[in-house]
Amino acid sequence: MIYGLTRASSAFFLYRLSCTIQRYPGRIGAAVAALLLTGGGGAFAVASLAPDPAELPVRMLSHSVESLAENRMLSELQAPGFSLFRSEQLRSSDTPESLLRRLGVADPAAAAFLRSDRFVHQNMLGRSGRSVSAQTTDDHRLIRLTARWVPDGSGNFRRLVVERTGDGFSSRVENAKMALDSRLVGGVVNSSLFAATDASGIPDAVAVQLAEIFSGSIDFQRSLRKGDRFSVVYETLEADGEVLGSGRVLSAEFVNDGKVHQAVWFQGAYYTPEGTSLRRAYLTSPVEFSRVTSGFKMRLHPILKTWRAHLGTDFAAPTGTAVRTVGDGTVEFAGVQNGYGNVVFVKHRNQHVTVYAHLSRIDVRTGQALRQGQTLGAVGATGWATGPHLHFEFRVNGRHQDPMTIVAQSEAAAPVPPAARPAFARLTANMRVQLSAAALIGQASVD
Repeated sequence: MIYGLTRASSAFFLYRLSCTIQRYPGRIGAAVAALLLTGGGGAFAVASLAPDPAELPVRMLSHSVESLAENRMLSELQAPGFSLFRSEQLRSSDTPESLLRRLGVADPAAAAFLRSDRFVHQNMLGRSGRSVSAQTTDDHRLIRLTARWVPDGSGNFRRLVVERTGDGFSSRVENAKMALDSRLVGGVVNSSLFAATDASGIPDAVAVQLAEIFSGSIDFQRSLRKGDRFSVVYETLEADGEVLGSGRVLSAEFVNDGKVHQAVWFQGAYYTPEGTSLRRAYLTSPVEFSRVTSGFKMRLHPILKTWRAHLGTDFAAPTGTAVRTVGDGTVEFAGVQNGYGNVVFVKHRNQHVTVYAHLSRIDVRTGQALRQGQTLGAVGATGWATGPHLHFEFRVNGRHQDPMTIVAQSEAAAPVPPAARPAFARLTANMRVQLSAAALIGQASVD
């Protein structure tokens, strides 16, 4: 009896299992596969319980799609799809045709407009060095031409715009504010400072500042060594994202013969990272980055042909080179005087007087107050001079002294004030990071 009930239960269970497999073949197959994959390591073969795809019914579906070119003119499909951009520097010899040719523009109508437009003649043609850029179609017809320049030191720039308007062109001149940014640069000296800064793409105005900043510590005429390194962070003046000029040096480092010199601009002056001022009572030279041709000594006078004491220092420079006062003071005399020719006397504190002779022109007047570095005239060859140079003297209580000795012994200005120390410390920390990055850039360019 019990045996019969057991067989009946087994038969009923097998019947229900068969029905379930036929109803859910996909799910049962997946469950079996999962069980085998996660099982105890035996080898199994799994037979698919799903229907054979070849036996399933097939249906064809079709759907119409509108052509992308339908209801459009062929000329629209062939219209230019991109613009070309190119920039150049204006040359004094440029004509409209030669300029457009260098810019990759082939547009006789644009050339004719540039020849006749007054704004173009006033602000572009014959103005060498100005930045100019052009936007053209892909068949080289002019869309827009832009010239940019800095008219003065106001921090603004001007923009001449020539652009296509329908079948012709229009022009206008706009004023805009320049954006201030900074640039990090490094380099290595192989021959001279200017050769190294040129190789690093540093503007001459920045190179002159670099020499001035460290002029009290480094003799750039005699002390430079091959392999000396420098890093500099300086301001850039940008117009529409394009650099048009350079500004002040913000921080700098110069490694001369293994000795590290550093400077940071803070509240109108340069300081060492420790807060000591790099500004001294007197500049090392009244002419920027010139060379000494005759010192404070006995010499054969080039005109009188007799041995006489040379009571000053001569600096060689081309006629017209700016001459500046080496320290704060007041103009004691400005005019013509004997063998000095055009000469300026500047009275400083402590009964110090400096003399600037043989000038080609005088830019100051008697009684005028001067700040250190202010231009007072230009190099020339007036008076007893055989060629263009500046004769520079230094007098203390009326007696001539060696200018180079007085300048070297001049005291430094006041250090960073105590109240400004926290702000100076933050600026110096940032300066170190920037100079390190600039040094890496310079080393990478050398490698």
